[in-house]
Amino acid sequence: MRWFSLLFIVVIISACQGQVLKQIGSMQITSSEFSNNGTIPSQYTCDGQDMNPPLEFKDVPGQAKSLVLIMDDPDAMKPAGKIWDHWVVFNISPDTKEIKEDQEPQGVYGLGTSNNLKYHGPCPPDGQHRYFFKLYALDIILALPESSTKKQVEEAMNGHILSQTQLIGLYKRNNN
Repeated sequence: MRWFSLLFIVVIISACQGQVLKQIGSMQITSSEFSNNGTIPSQYTCDGQDMNPPLEFKDVPGQAKSLVLIMDDPDAMKPAGKIWDHWVVFNISPDTKEIKEDQEPQGVYGLGTSNNLKYHGPCPPDGQHRYFFKLYALDIILALPESSTKKQVEEAMNGHILSQTQLIGLYKRNNN
């Protein structure tokens, strides 16, 4: 019975991987341009200027040493189960309260799926996709070089997350 319970837990965790970010703490990430589960305006996509939307960070823990911002699309590579990484920035100062429109944050840039080091906006090939803007407060500064992958950043963050939150934006191109 214990073996079955363990197997059940592993299956559930695997099924949820990449889809749900458990809220830890009271930290928040918001945008003045779209609400959680709201539509991302086209100027922040490949159909517009492909510039980052404004983001605001609230209630970052006082003991945080750095922030990590990841934007990804879990719908991009279905049914393969892969996630498209649009924006990976780590070692952002924990004093950062906002990222202004079309202004990259001060930090170290990770490598996106399109081999991008800066913001790469939504450009779904089919239907409506979900874009997860994930914010993590860490108790360390990550000892990783520029161009590290999201997987490398997530592995380095493991065991060092003080707080985490997310903002989900939706986008569907007019031609699909």
